[in-house]
This record gives sequence, C-alpha cells and structure tokens, in this order.
Amino acid sequence: MAETDFPTELQQLRGTLRRITDVTDVDRLRADIAELSEQAAAPDLWNDQEHAQKVTSQLSHKQAELNRLTKLESRIDDVETMVEMGREEGDDATLQEARDEISAIFKDLESLEIVTLLSGEYDERDAVVTIRAGAGGIDAADFAEMLLRMYTRWAEGRNWDVKILDTSYAEEAGLKSATFEVKAPYAFGTMSVEAGTHRLVRISPFDNQGRRQTSFAAVEVIPLIEGTDHVEIDENDLKIDVYRSSGPGGQSVNTTDSAVRITHVPTGTVVAMQNEKSQIQNRAAAMRVLQSRLLLLKQQEEAAEKKELAGDIKASWGDQIRSYVLHPYQMVKDLRTGHEVGNTSAIFDGELDGFIDAGIRWRVQGEAAEKN
Repeated sequence: MAETDFPTELQQLRGTLRRITDVTDVDRLRADIAELSEQAAAPDLWNDQEHAQKVTSQLSHKQAELNRLTKLESRIDDVETMVEMGREEGDDATLQEARDEISAIFKDLESLEIVTLLSGEYDERDAVVTIRAGAGGIDAADFAEMLLRMYTRWAEGRNWDVKILDTSYAEEAGLKSATFEVKAPYAFGTMSVEAGTHRLVRISPFDNQGRRQTSFAAVEVIPLIEGTDHVEIDENDLKIDVYRSSGPGGQSVNTTDSAVRITHVPTGTVVAMQNEKSQIQNRAAAMRVLQSRLLLLKQQEEAAEKKELAGDIKASWGDQIRSYVLHPYQMVKDLRTGHEVGNTSAIFDGELDGFIDAGIRWRVQGEAAEKN
C-alpha cells in the first residue's frame, strides 16, 4: 500500500464503520443494554433461572457488540494518528505498522458487516442444527461425526454456547445423527447457509484395501422456537416413546427410561432427545425442537405455494452444497459460491468463516436478483 493511499484507506474505513453503525442502530443497542442491565439487577431475577439466563446472555452479547463498534472507532482514530506521526517524522517503521493495522481493521469490519446482511424473520434466533449420515456406510457415519466436531469448534471459537441435545451412534464408528443447539445472537441467520448435503471424498480408513470412498451427510439448520411464536400442536397428533439413553457401540449410559422420541404423526416429523438428565427435561427439549421444525415446515410450504403460483418451483433441500476432497488432492469447495480452501485440516478444525461469509453474501445477492 503506497503512502499516498492512506487518506483514501482511512476514508473507506470510516465509511464502512458508519454504514455498519447505521444498520446496527447504536442508539437502540444502548437502550437495549440499559433495559437489560435493569432487569439483570433485579433482586428476584434468578427466581426464574431460564429467564435469568436469557437476560444475562442477551446483555453480554449486546455489550460485546457495542464494545466491538466503539473499539473499531478508537482503532481508526489511533491509526490516523499513527499515520500523521509517521509522515511528520519520516518513520517508515511506523507507517508500515499503520499499513498492517489498516489491513487488520478492514478484515474486522468485513466480518462485522456480514451481520448487517442478516435481515430474515428468524435470523436473530438461536439455531438448532441436526447432522445426519447419508449414503456411504461407515464412512458417512464418520463424516457426520467430523462435521459435528467442525461446527462445534467453529461456534466455540466465536465464544458461542453449544449444547448437544441428542446423539445417535452408529454401530461400528461415527454417528447416525446428532442434534445440537447454538445460543448466540444471529446464530440461525449465520448458520442457515450451511443447510444442505455435504460430500466427502477420501481413502476410506475403514477399507482394508485402501479404496477411495465418497460419502454424504445432510445438515439441517432451524431457528429455535420462542414462547411468543404460535405453532399449534394437537397432543392427539403426537406419538411419544421413552427408552434408555445409549452411547457409542450401543452401550447403555442410563439405567432409567429417560430418553424421549416424539413423532408428529400428520407430518412424520420425528425428534429424539437423550442428553438431558431426566425424561421431563428431554421431553421439554424435544417439544421445543419439534415446534421449531414445524414452524420451518410451515414456512417452506408457504414459500412453495408462492413459487407454484409464480410458475417457478425449485427444490433446494438436499442439494449438494459443498465437497470435502482429501484424495487425490486436498480441497474444500462450496459449489454455490465457488469459495475454496486447500487447507482441509483447518476447515475440519472449525475455520469456516470464509465459507459462511461467502454463503451469506451469495444468498443476499440471490434474494436481490429475485426482487429485480
């Protein structure tokens, strides 16, 4: 970056930050923090633990969001001062430090700007993610477990709360399915671009002849239901089974029938929960996820009706969205956005921001094109 670019770069930084703060509505954010702080200070707050956890979590996330914005503004002021000092003193080292800091601020602003693109009805919600092994036998079950680790590491890297709700282990290795909850502002909007079919190509570690194997896993992402949502469920439409929780290899991990499976007969929707300590807790968690899935199903039906009226029906669920190739070369490529990375180990270790950011931008561009 040439020295003469500094004024332009600084102007771009301030312009980007201004757009983000306008969309974020900082005044509203401060008002929300004041209101939540008042609720958090109430002496009877912890009489309702679920409500208390929600209040303190929202307060923490909103304070962090405001702190990020104010810190970025301060960093831009500091780097502007650094540029002035470097120029006045002819200090190349200071100017290089300023260049590095400007690049870092651009990267942080780009990440923050992604949140401003999340404007869907349920984008602000927590997310419930289910991973299911598809075609590919043992390799598919192993792939499902690899994806679970990938997503939990990615979420934990953002300091987002992750709670495993249910795990169904395959007989030999890996998982038949797993469901987990991600609690953070905009968790659903952020993770929803991961929904679809994922493909793994590698030399199978389970094949004694060392042959290449292609396997698949499906990822479902739904918004977590809230008490203000209205999803009518007739108890007569539910089939409820209880059973003992199990671990890897089918081993029993609970001596009581605490695991719960709920089937919504009219739609065939099945939800199973086993990771809570009691049957009552598992049933409550299962009902919450069932309501979320039925809410999403209702949305999908309404969207399909609209597309049918418009003469444009395109099913997207189940479409392959990403390939993870470990042999004969190493590459992870998103088939929608074209974004690709050669360091497959980093991706499976949770470095997904590039794919998710590209996915969100791709979705927004597609929505804009549909409107035009």
